[in-house]
Amino acid sequence: MTERITIAQLDGPAARQHRDALAEILCDCVEGGASVSFMWPFDTDRSRAYWTGVETAIGEDRLRLYVASCGGRIGGTVQLWLDCPPNQKHRGDIRKLLVHRALRRLGLARELMRHAERDARELGLSLLTLDTVTHGPAERLYESLSWQRVGVIPNFAKWPDGRFCDTTVFCKTIA
Repeated sequence: MTERITIAQLDGPAARQHRDALAEILCDCVEGGASVSFMWPFDTDRSRAYWTGVETAIGEDRLRLYVASCGGRIGGTVQLWLDCPPNQKHRGDIRKLLVHRALRRLGLARELMRHAERDARELGLSLLTLDTVTHGPAERLYESLSWQRVGVIPNFAKWPDGRFCDTTVFCKTIA
């Protein structure tokens, strides 16, 4: 029997309370080679510092943070960034869809994305954007959720080991 997945939105104090679990997820993803903005070596202190910045952004209403739990353990997270220029207040950016390697292929990422899209719609947003590593597993997930591929930017980012990787940009109309 599959464990039930629960999705929650964390405010600043709740994010602080769960900082260690969030730091563990980010460290696991970077250690696993995910191109999610960080380079090797990457440690728990750097991860906690990143999440402290996220907590600040939550407090400033610049983003919403969602977590997925399975079996009582936080195993995934995604962010809906709302910090757009005045002429782009109709859209948000999906960032840092992260799932701990031990809890992948259980549906956490899919449920996180569905929840973020639903919340964005309730906020009155009409467009979401995101980017991901070209030909990576997340690309297939976004396509299965009806995201539209906009294009590929060569050598846009780097893998944690320093090699360049291409990035695919996606968008989704949600209104």
